[in-house]
Amino acid sequence: MNPIELKSVLQSGLLSFPLTDFDEALNFNPGPYAERLEWLMPYGASALFAAGGTGEFFSLEPKEFSQVIHTAIETCKGRMPIIAGAGGGTTLAIKYAQEAERQGAQGVLLLPHYLTEASQEGLVAHVQAVCRSVKFGVIVYNRGACRLTPESLLKLADSCPNLVGFKDGIGDIESMVAIRQTLGDRYAYLGGLPTAEVFAGAYKAMGVPVYSSAVFNFIPRTAVEFYDAHAKGDTATTNRLIRDFFLPYIELRNRGQGYAVSIVKAGANIVGHGAGPVRPPLSDLKAAEVEQLAALIKPLGPQ
Repeated sequence: MNPIELKSVLQSGLLSFPLTDFDEALNFNPGPYAERLEWLMPYGASALFAAGGTGEFFSLEPKEFSQVIHTAIETCKGRMPIIAGAGGGTTLAIKYAQEAERQGAQGVLLLPHYLTEASQEGLVAHVQAVCRSVKFGVIVYNRGACRLTPESLLKLADSCPNLVGFKDGIGDIESMVAIRQTLGDRYAYLGGLPTAEVFAGAYKAMGVPVYSSAVFNFIPRTAVEFYDAHAKGDTATTNRLIRDFFLPYIELRNRGQGYAVSIVKAGANIVGHGAGPVRPPLSDLKAAEVEQLAALIKPLGPQ
């Protein structure tokens, strides 16, 4: 898949990022991970982000990363585009991106470098270096320490033809409107805030109709139902699901730092597709919180 083809894939349909399976000793568990992908593929997501944020990319060492991407590509080959995560400092991010390309991924999501703040010049140089190290398409994740301005994105558009996607996880409306209006259709734009369904309507109004869903990992039928209603402008359905499920879900998610990942693993376990525990420094939900999550999921019916 060339960068233009990847851009086309990103412009419609639901996206998601599967959990990474760990065993009780916190080792990557490839068999259950492949089974997870087989379970999720028939629900019709446009693409899956392997070893993304919800896939605990930040906890994987390079050999494990290769195993995760290899398993995803071998499982989904010819049926589902796989976009790999990449991140960290520039040298390491390049190695991750090149390894994903070597394995046969269709593109890479460039995650934030995580710790130190950086100038716009530094961020541009970082993204350029990663883009120039590979031939396939790159999506930059605007979140955390990576906050790109419209001017920086214009520079990147001119210098990096394979940078085809912009995923926003900040939620600054003024900035997002400025980026969308300044860059036009140069990029495919994705909503990337935690529990993106709650922000989907606002982002669609800004010209960003596509988002990635975390809850697809444990309530895929409901996630697709919400996306289809969102795409058709069926606000009766989206409002009902936001009121009855997503808002109480967010209240539960906000009880712990890092629960945006932990609650998804808990949900997968509740519906019979457990992915094992989260790795430190994340922590699993407490027993009472798991019970509350199960009570939220039950009325949604079989998935």
